[in-house]
Amino acid sequence: MTKRVMLSWSSGKDSAWALQRLGSDPEVELAGLFTTVNREFDRVAMHGVRRTLLDAQAASIGLPLFTIPIPYPCPNETYEAAMGAFVEEANGRGITHFAFGDLFLEDIRRYREEKLAGTGIEPLFPLWRLPTRALAQEMVAGGLRAYITCVDPRQAPRAWAGRLFDRDFIDAMPEGIDPCGEYGEFHTFACDGPMFRRPVGVVVGEIVERDGFVFADVLRRFPDMTR
Repeated sequence: MTKRVMLSWSSGKDSAWALQRLGSDPEVELAGLFTTVNREFDRVAMHGVRRTLLDAQAASIGLPLFTIPIPYPCPNETYEAAMGAFVEEANGRGITHFAFGDLFLEDIRRYREEKLAGTGIEPLFPLWRLPTRALAQEMVAGGLRAYITCVDPRQAPRAWAGRLFDRDFIDAMPEGIDPCGEYGEFHTFACDGPMFRRPVGVVVGEIVERDGFVFADVLRRFPDMTR
């Protein structure tokens, strides 16, 4: 039976690679991407990615993008109300599954499963429990190109903000930091790879510190790069 799937889209490498895995599954029909966007800054929460870059990603991938606006700061009950309304809307569109790029955090998976229970939409975790160093290497070897857009300086070096997520970066990863940043050490923006029809041309702009995190402002570069 075909699964009609929408993918939770953070703009980063894990959701991009989850998309790649889903695209090779003959039982999956990809119906769109969805993400929450900070209403005040018009950016993806935590990743700090501009809405214009989300739109460019979706256009290159060739899937519709559904954005869920949330306030800043966003109380949990407000977030859950917004997501609940979106789940109801997706159900009405015939969506059977939501896919997530989660890797190994059991509490996050359990939360998603509990919130979708009884809604008619089931969760999928295409990257679940894959060894993260091998997964990071697979991403880079497979042509994925991503930049570090956010760093938690309590867990990782500030200087990582704006760096390319590449083989050198992975090989130099210190012990105690997950190679995919699953504990929130860093977040990324994916701009090229096999899931894109064409690269999203970007340059790294200003590096700023806000709310205890270090952000690299990734900006569009026109014209977009060509392979």
